[in-house]
Amino acid sequence: MIAVSTQRRDLVEAAHVVARLGLVTAYGHVSARAGASMLITPAADLGTVTEATVVEVPLAASSLPPAAPAEAWAHLALYRARPDAGSIARAQPASAFAAAAATTTALAPLHGQAAWLGESVPVHDSAHLLRSAELAERAAGSLPTGEALLLRGNGALTLGATPGVAVARMWLLAAACETFVATRATGRLTPLTGEEIASWRAVGDELLPRLWQHLRERSLA
Repeated sequence: MIAVSTQRRDLVEAAHVVARLGLVTAYGHVSARAGASMLITPAADLGTVTEATVVEVPLAASSLPPAAPAEAWAHLALYRARPDAGSIARAQPASAFAAAAATTTALAPLHGQAAWLGESVPVHDSAHLLRSAELAERAAGSLPTGEALLLRGNGALTLGATPGVAVARMWLLAAACETFVATRATGRLTPLTGEEIASWRAVGDELLPRLWQHLRERSLA
């Protein structure tokens, strides 16, 4: 198991990177599973987060500690529903708003790297803030498989084995949404086939950490 001190450091780094990449403004959070709890960034600008401000919340919590973001319920619901989720990123890329408004079902991958988000990216068709356990559980139910969820009018959530991979997927989701919106304007969409998607997903665990390292360096340039 990864030491909690290392997880706090990784969370802070991921928070700073997602902020520097412009995927969040004053809102957004990153979390990591830590045994029977989760560690989550506080309700604050992600660019200002420190290890000392990271909040620990039991996965079985029935209420949130004061410093936790109000939408921490979404993270708890996904950790409960998805034992495979090691970390979660919550952000509001502008392209995610556009793509979710343009479709009410799901986004099919239009390029190989988009397949690292899932066989498709479902759209949770509610713009309500996920500020209750009930609303969060409904959203989590929209993502039984895959690693990315669009929230109509409310941004997106991405999963990863680590905070860095969750953030890398958020960057990929923003790019996939941009591609979808641009391609849809041409009147012709050509999604990847099932076999093509499977071939890309087979190498995701190998290549996603490399994308994370690239984004770390790019965010510092």
